Amino acid sequence: MIPFVRSPQELLNVKKLMAANGLTRSASFKLFMMVEIPTNIIRLDDFLDVGVDGVSIGSNDLTMLIMGTDRDNSEVASEFNERDLSVLWALEKIVKTCVKRDVTVSICGQAPSDYPDLVEHLVSWGVTSVSVNPDAVDHVRDTIAHAEKRLVEKNNKK
Repeated sequence: MIPFVRSPQELLNVKKLMAANGLTRSASFKLFMMVEIPTNIIRLDDFLDVGVDGVSIGSNDLTMLIMGTDRDNSEVASEFNERDLSVLWALEKIVKTCVKRDVTVSICGQAPSDYPDLVEHLVSWGVTSVSVNPDAVDHVRDTIAHAEKRLVEKNNKK
C-alpha cells in the first residue's frame, strides 16, 4: 500500500522502482494506493489509469486535509468532522469512481467505527471493505448487514 501519493507521475515512479526491485503486481501481490489527500480525489481517474488493484481511504488524514484541521490539536480539534458535507462528497466520489472502474475500495480510520450512518452511506455507494477497531466489529457488522439488506430490498422493487 502506497501512502500519500501526490501525483500520478509519483505513483508511476513508485511502480517503476518496485518493478526494478522485482516487485510486480500479480494474483498474490496486489498494489493498493492510500487515498488521503485532496489531489487523490480530484485526479482519481488519472491515478487509476496508472494502475492499482485497489485504494484504501484513510478517513482520518483525508478529513484533516479537507477540513484544514487536526483532530489531535485542542485548538482546532472541534472542527474535525468526518461527516461534514465536503468529506461525505469526497467519500462518495471515491467509492463511486472505484466501483465504476472495477477497482477495490476500502476505508480505514476512526469514522467507520464511530458512525453507523456513515457506514450505511459507504455500503450504499458500493464500498468493498471497512476496517474498524476491534471493539466496533460486532456493531459495524450488524450495520453493514442491515444496509446490504436494504439495498437488496430496494433493488428487488425495481
